[in-house]
Amino acid sequence: MFPEHKLPGTATDEAWIDVIQKMDEVYADLVKYQVEIEEKNRALEEAQQFMASVQRAMSDILLVTDRHGLIKQFNPALEQLSGRDAEQLSETCISDLFISDHICFRHMLSDPDKTMLQDCEVMLALPDSRTLELSLNCTPLFDERKRIEGLVIVGRPLGELKRAYRELNEAHEELKRTQQQLVHAEKMASLGRLVAGVAHELNNPISFVYGNMHALKSYSQRLLTFLEQAQSGLTQAELQSLAEQLRINRIMKDLDPLVDGTLEGAERVQSIVQDLRRFSTGQASGRQTFDLVHTLHTALQWTSKPMGDRLHLINNLPDQAQAYGHPGQIQQVLMNLIQNALDAMDGLEQAKLEVTVIDDNEDWIEVVVADNGAGIPEIGLDKVFEPFFTTKPVGQGTGLGLSISYGIVQEHQGELTVHNRPEGGAVFTLLLPRHEKVSVS
Repeated sequence: MFPEHKLPGTATDEAWIDVIQKMDEVYADLVKYQVEIEEKNRALEEAQQFMASVQRAMSDILLVTDRHGLIKQFNPALEQLSGRDAEQLSETCISDLFISDHICFRHMLSDPDKTMLQDCEVMLALPDSRTLELSLNCTPLFDERKRIEGLVIVGRPLGELKRAYRELNEAHEELKRTQQQLVHAEKMASLGRLVAGVAHELNNPISFVYGNMHALKSYSQRLLTFLEQAQSGLTQAELQSLAEQLRINRIMKDLDPLVDGTLEGAERVQSIVQDLRRFSTGQASGRQTFDLVHTLHTALQWTSKPMGDRLHLINNLPDQAQAYGHPGQIQQVLMNLIQNALDAMDGLEQAKLEVTVIDDNEDWIEVVVADNGAGIPEIGLDKVFEPFFTTKPVGQGTGLGLSISYGIVQEHQGELTVHNRPEGGAVFTLLLPRHEKVSVS
């Protein structure tokens, strides 16, 4: 036997102290690990409760299968739709639950390339041999080695989808009808302004012709009386007296001016009707070279008359300026721009409308329409050509006039822009091609 050796007291105490310190460290680590495990368990439990709440709240079915196609997890929606309880659904093969002529779930589980389904129509087998049409989405469930472990399937009854699509289509159709009504209202409003302008333009020459014809009718009765008396054998002295009484000499002097004035009024009416016909047929006729200045004059005459003396009109127009396009459509654009400017100046004691044609480019011609109204709010400058955008009070504008004009200009390969003047008012600039097949640089 070996002899017994005893450590000194101090060495024994130090060894015990080291052991106790190590035990304290291990215990502290155990407590720390225990706290972390409890926190993770609490977080896991919260996540599980959240997922369970989500699954209970889902109206769509959700289920997970294993690699053999057996149902392992599912939400309450599947129980409600299928008419089966949890015990009946567990370990049920999805091929027995979903009926489809073009989907084989076994092949999907064996071939990774076929595990993706999107909006696929299948039939859900219900008790009593009934079925329910579903739309399914399917994605693969992989393990940590990227092998297919099962399928995740989400679906909803097609009846709900069809009802949603039907409601969406009905809302879309209602929106289209409303839009058509607004477009029609805008057309009727434009037509009303056009009729008012044309009526005012026609009123002057027709009134002139009407007055001249009344005078000619009165003169014709005097001339007939004089001729009848002349044929009755009156003496020269009696005829001279009758001529003075009927003012035959004055009638003879007035005849040419009356006829000339009547012809001039009729020609003015004919010109207005031709302009109106050109405007109305502009939509159907082909594009052509036309006098933009004449079209602009017509647009001004038909829109600016109701302002009367309150409007100070400044025309910076050449005698002629050629443009290429639909004369009627361009006249509609010009009338919209001018009417928009007049509306912006409504209520002003002295409205000033300035219309300028810039004819210094062989490919393009420019029309500038400026007013002294309040201008367009900065926030609306980028939206002024959008459909239904308007700064007018409710009931006084549909917000389609400038949008329609912008579309017409785009179809003509032109440009329509707007900006505010520093001194106040808005400026619309219309750029149109002078020839066919001109591109904007």
